[in-house]
Amino acid sequence: MITPDTKKDDASLNYLDGQLLIAMPGMQDSRFARTVVFLCAHSADGAMGIMVNQPAAEITFRDLLVQLDILPKGSEIRLPKKADGMRVYRGGPVETGRGFVLHSADYFIESSTLPIDDHVNLTATLDILKAIAEGNGPRNAMLALGYAGWAPGQLESEIQANGWLNCPATPELIFDTDIEAKYDRALALLGVDSSRLSGEAGHA
Repeated sequence: MITPDTKKDDASLNYLDGQLLIAMPGMQDSRFARTVVFLCAHSADGAMGIMVNQPAAEITFRDLLVQLDILPKGSEIRLPKKADGMRVYRGGPVETGRGFVLHSADYFIESSTLPIDDHVNLTATLDILKAIAEGNGPRNAMLALGYAGWAPGQLESEIQANGWLNCPATPELIFDTDIEAKYDRALALLGVDSSRLSGEAGHA
């Protein structure tokens, strides 16, 4: 299975890197019900993505900074407005204690940042969280705990079984703070009305 540390190679260029996966109503795995996943890597070795519309209600960005010792416990340090308003997302069921930041391409750390496409990068080190807390981070960013992973051929099988729709991603949707609207907005990119989707799995 591809992990967040997997490096891209030329063989992966014909896959779905940088696309959105949109769960169909018939999705068998309840963990992915009504989810939108941004695919960070996809190849013959499997796939890895970040769910972009599932909030982690139990933790705030400030709480996470304290847990990671970026801010001292009980700190009253004022965060920059953008950082203070950051939501924490559930990125997927794998490695849920690990943080991943999808962010705009204006921020890059050598040997740590993975460019996904021309507009979106992935960084999974503490450096980017420190930069965001100091007001020196990327223009747009979303922080997720955990990721979604698929074994070789697994995602292809799920798409063929009508578990997912896919379409090119837009930075506007990925970084939109209106979490509740993302599912319908993603479907709208395909010209699909969610109320007209069938809940039955299988081929159309």
